[in-house]
Amino acid sequence: MSFQARNKRPRKKPEPLEEAALYDYAVRALGRRMRTVAELKRLMRPKVEAGESGDAKLLVVTERLKQHGYLNDTAYAADYTRLRQENDKFGKRRVQQELARKGVASDLVASAIEKGYENVGEEDLARQHLARKRISPPSNEKESARIVRQLLRAGFSTSVIFKVLKNWRVPDETLAALETIDTDDAESE
Repeated sequence: MSFQARNKRPRKKPEPLEEAALYDYAVRALGRRMRTVAELKRLMRPKVEAGESGDAKLLVVTERLKQHGYLNDTAYAADYTRLRQENDKFGKRRVQQELARKGVASDLVASAIEKGYENVGEEDLARQHLARKRISPPSNEKESARIVRQLLRAGFSTSVIFKVLKNWRVPDETLAALETIDTDDAESE
């Protein structure tokens, strides 16, 4: 038996936080990075007791944070969309999936995507994404397939991807072969 195994003490479950301490914990968590209501609740849940009393604390704290302007899913979705588009050059679908995964309501996601991408050409954005990743025009079918998968993961539609490839003068035979790529396989990579 190793030294660590012999001297490992069982951890006690920490005492549940009171409402004031939970609020301070939430403010510190929001100070580290932006979070959605759902993310913050998931983070705070282990800090309260199980049951109705813990749920009530979560509700009170999140409502207080909303009233003080520290927690706002609408602003979060708008900022997140803008940052992912400007910095990462992601397409609409990728941003939409990430916001949904973070627990933002679908109507807020749709509104943020619509506003964030209203003056953005996705074809230009796809080219900027490829330039950011330092991807050059493909020289064969294998490289073309890699680019298609890369752009699918980045959230671009197949119509935009094929426009980019046609602009790079990828042969029609290669484009025809690429149409068989399964988008589910590309998203899982």
